[in-house]
Amino acid sequence: MTINRRTVLKGLFGGAVATVALPPLEAMMNRSGTAWADGSSFPKRFALWTWANGVVPAFWTPSAQGVGSAWELSPLLQPLAPVKSKLALVTGLEIRAINSIPHYSGFGSLLTGLGQLGTEGDQTYAGPTIDQIIAAQIGGDTPYRSIEAGAWFSEGMSFNGPHSPNPPETNPFAMYQRLFGPTFRAPGEDAVIDPKLGLRQSVLDVVTDRVTALQAKLGSADRARLDQHLSGIRDLELRLTRLQAGPPDLAACSRPDEPLSLDKLEDPFLNHRELADMLVMALACDQTRVLSMAFMTPVSNYLFPGATAGHHELTHNEPGDQPSVQANTIRAMEELSYFLSKLDSVQEGDASLLDHSLVMATTDVSLGKTHSLDDYPIVLAGSADGALVQDIHYHSTGRENASKIMLSAIRAMGVAAPSFGDEDRLTTDGISAIEA
Repeated sequence: MTINRRTVLKGLFGGAVATVALPPLEAMMNRSGTAWADGSSFPKRFALWTWANGVVPAFWTPSAQGVGSAWELSPLLQPLAPVKSKLALVTGLEIRAINSIPHYSGFGSLLTGLGQLGTEGDQTYAGPTIDQIIAAQIGGDTPYRSIEAGAWFSEGMSFNGPHSPNPPETNPFAMYQRLFGPTFRAPGEDAVIDPKLGLRQSVLDVVTDRVTALQAKLGSADRARLDQHLSGIRDLELRLTRLQAGPPDLAACSRPDEPLSLDKLEDPFLNHRELADMLVMALACDQTRVLSMAFMTPVSNYLFPGATAGHHELTHNEPGDQPSVQANTIRAMEELSYFLSKLDSVQEGDASLLDHSLVMATTDVSLGKTHSLDDYPIVLAGSADGALVQDIHYHSTGRENASKIMLSAIRAMGVAAPSFGDEDRLTTDGISAIEA
């Protein structure tokens, strides 16, 4: 049998209709597993993943001999070893921008191809960022044109145009409610939080009959895949319930005072992983095809575990090879690796969700100490369904225009863009070495 790939399970939840989207099942695909049964191909997805304050280039860029397919991961890139075969590392490019607002001028020019607009303290971008350029073309067939998330206090880096940012959701509970229905009672000042109860009712409970009926129509492989998918939803519910429940000693459980400083916000590592799990499922369920995740945003002074000072402060004041700054970058790459590995673990036909996606990971400067915009760090992951070469390091020896990599990415997503950027940033050519 075949079923429509847009089939959802529905049930009543507190008088309202609750829906559960389904993962890609064999019953939705053609016989070879390379496309949907209706003849359409698996959709391409795009994700922009950003971290803060640059890198130490000497420990980021692989050796001069490590170019092309014969490359090896540098010390700062070691956490990406599990997904190395699906990476394209790009180094040596230059953002051609007037660096008038450190951490923002270059980043804005990279993501939009345009000059900086705005002033110190009122940063904005002159046009849409790459995620929104792509969303304008491929985001119309899903419930959410794009989704923005942030792991810590974050203004986000996604813009529709001047003074039109897309604020990221940094709260895993809010993100879950948004994506998977009104399952949770959000904590509030006047709410009575009973940590013994957690979830009042699972969204899965109200579609049990429909799950049973659907399973009876599916083959064994699809039943296993559906079970895995629904187990993933249940696992998210249970883990968030444990977060809500607090300490096991109920007598000690009370609402804490409101945080007085940024240092008392939620753990960004825990937040990132909770949000990453939800975002991967949102892509798998075709709730969106474009997202952005700001693990840390420009000038972030987060105090990483084991560090003696905030991240931004260390980039300017730590002497020598800046081992603490390097350690912070490694922690960021561990989080990127987690996100990419999650994407790669979702099977879609004869490939993975990562194979059908393009993830662009980058940061706001090159060397944090000087706010430099040359030898810019960019990691691409996934092939956008075969549009890009994988397991390659491309190093530009001539300080090529960074707009080239953006044009390659946009075209890989199926957007017929003749050019990208303006003035010195304008290019009509991508980087052919990474284009399949």
